[in-house]
Amino acid sequence: MSRVGKNPVAIPSGVDVAIVDGILTAKGKLGEESVPLVDAVEVSLEDNEIRVAPKDDSKHSRSMWGTTRSLVQNAISGVSEGFTKRLEIVGVGYRAQMQGKTLNLQLGYSHDIPFPVPEGVSIALEGDRGNVIAVTGRNKQQVGQVASEIRGFRKPEPYKGKGVRYSDEYVLRKEGKKK
Repeated sequence: MSRVGKNPVAIPSGVDVAIVDGILTAKGKLGEESVPLVDAVEVSLEDNEIRVAPKDDSKHSRSMWGTTRSLVQNAISGVSEGFTKRLEIVGVGYRAQMQGKTLNLQLGYSHDIPFPVPEGVSIALEGDRGNVIAVTGRNKQQVGQVASEIRGFRKPEPYKGKGVRYSDEYVLRKEGKKK
């Protein structure tokens, strides 16, 4: 029994949801998201909430039950509120700058790293020195992917903690060499 799948997805005001030909489409103030629905689950729209139920008792149907519910929830909350991931840049001389639609990263290499901002995602610099990068968008998977790519340019190292890290990430520090 899926604990996630049992819960209905509430539709907030200002969001229109339609299910046509196996595709759920959500429209809100931030845009439009669509979720392809699997044949193994049954999705119903009734009195301002969406219910997901398995069609039969097969393993595939039960495994897609909670997954489909989570995808629907992410699409609805994405078009109404959006998703944000924050990254912190830690290190002397490490900084980020926005130049048009390109994020320019200086991360201790001999060259700057230009990162073109993909469509559907916006990047803003926060913090007093521009050392916090906020990646915002309506698609949770795309926001996480962009944040992961930026972090991948210089992952935090365990000795001094320098690098690009998520704002809620804890970097396990190691002790240096002894004399």
